[in-house]
Amino acid sequence: MLRTLLPARVRVAVVAAAACVVALAGCSGGGGGSSSATSAAPRPSSPSASGKALITIKDFSFHPAALTVAPGTRVTVINKDATAHTVTATRTKAFDTGDVDPGQTVTFTAPAGVGSYPYICTIHPTMKGSLTVR
Repeated sequence: MLRTLLPARVRVAVVAAAACVVALAGCSGGGGGSSSATSAAPRPSSPSASGKALITIKDFSFHPAALTVAPGTRVTVINKDATAHTVTATRTKAFDTGDVDPGQTVTFTAPAGVGSYPYICTIHPTMKGSLTVR
């Protein structure tokens, strides 16, 4: 019915305007420009295409808390805290950096097996993260 009532130029303009409205609605956070004080659960990063990944330790936390990599990816760990930490897989013992001293950078190889590998700092067990291999 729209096709018979409107010329082609008008139909194209209507469709383009509708697409813009949909796109702008998708960009809106619905928060009226203010930010929320609550944070969502950590989202895993996308798999590393370069074969390299990074975990930064800062303020007694792993950043990112959830990291996704390809099998065999080299994972670099940087300790930006003033005390030593570890990155140690909990269930499978698939990786363990040993002590990473303040300011030190170490690397480990992600497991070859696809799956989820929770890890902790064995010095500070409340520090938790997750490495997903896929």
